[in-house]
Amino acid sequence: MTSSVALQTEPAPISACTVARDVQNFDLLIEDMETELGEAWGDLSFEDANAYLSQPDATDLQFIAVAVDNSDEDNLTLVGDVIGRAKEVGVKVILIAEDVSPIALHQLLKLGADDFVPYPLPEGALHDSIERINKPAEVAEAPQMPATVETAPVVTGKEGTNEGVVLPVHGLAGGAGASTFAVNLAWELATVDKKSEVSVCLLDLDFQFGSSSTYLDLPRRDAVLEMLTDIDGMDDAVFRSTLLTFNDKLQVLTAPADMIPLDMVGPEEIEKLVETARRNFDYVIIDMPSTLVQWTETVLGMSDVYFGMLELDLRSAQNTLRMVRALKSEDLPYEKIRYVLNRAPKFTDLSGKSRAKRMAESLDISIELHMPDGGKQVAQSCDHGLPLVDTAAKNPLRKEIAKLAQSLHETNMAEATG
Repeated sequence: MTSSVALQTEPAPISACTVARDVQNFDLLIEDMETELGEAWGDLSFEDANAYLSQPDATDLQFIAVAVDNSDEDNLTLVGDVIGRAKEVGVKVILIAEDVSPIALHQLLKLGADDFVPYPLPEGALHDSIERINKPAEVAEAPQMPATVETAPVVTGKEGTNEGVVLPVHGLAGGAGASTFAVNLAWELATVDKKSEVSVCLLDLDFQFGSSSTYLDLPRRDAVLEMLTDIDGMDDAVFRSTLLTFNDKLQVLTAPADMIPLDMVGPEEIEKLVETARRNFDYVIIDMPSTLVQWTETVLGMSDVYFGMLELDLRSAQNTLRMVRALKSEDLPYEKIRYVLNRAPKFTDLSGKSRAKRMAESLDISIELHMPDGGKQVAQSCDHGLPLVDTAAKNPLRKEIAKLAQSLHETNMAEATG
């Protein structure tokens, strides 16, 4: 039952409020509030909420549920004032958002909302959110793994006990084939050992133009954005529940359904995300955005091998030169980058091979991997949402990626066994 807090006459104290332009637009929220609180809640407009939160009675509130939709994006300042006022008086804030742009959502979360739930509300989502915000900080934090002697990655297959190999893939020029390489490498590693199970996770961290979901014909889930906005509260179970499974062997964290700012998550959040993935899987393949962001340094530092995809053209050469200069100027481990030349010249193309050699010498790098041009079959495989092995197993690009996966796995197993 909804009622105005200012006119509340029932003896039951008000322990929470919804704050919305018109709460009747959020009928599922009304039902869930009645389920959780009975009649011990009220509803306020944004204007009334600012006034009420200035009164002494406001400190008795456990939380407020701020509900917004796309119609509120023109008046985010007023919404932000409510969130800020609530934080000043120590009232927790749950943000309920429907069809709000990622940029607007990002702004509201940065103002201090304690939790975020998408609307329409999933079953039990409000209940879980209330539990999360009421949980003491020391309990809410994920338990720390006990310190261990640093060893080589070991394939154990046990949840939460791995020390997986982290393999980011970074396209140094648009269209260099980084996403195709990452997706197919992940699948080849997932199927590399016929005798034992190898757990592999593919993280698509290109939040704006990530295409792993397209290349594997997987849906984009709202749960991804929800997890990214609350990585501090993420544990192994939450992380695994956000992943999608491809053909029972590969776990994938797709890019969000909507474009979000690359700086929506910071280095600490990305570190926890990658560390959680590494703890749960034998291999973690990361499809990186081509843009350098604050957390690129974080992923580079955590990587075992950092693949840099380039082509035999001037733009790739210029971008590679600028990338190396940037890393050297910040004293970052640029030597971790293993350069991969995509659409490399054929063995008989002596002129092309000579150009590739001169480019490497002029950039003072070593191009260790040469991936052949897979032709139209590669684009067709991506459009069909299947790895190359399922559509063109004899494709030369697929064969080279399979060889690389086999080599990586054998090296990892050899180090694991001493």
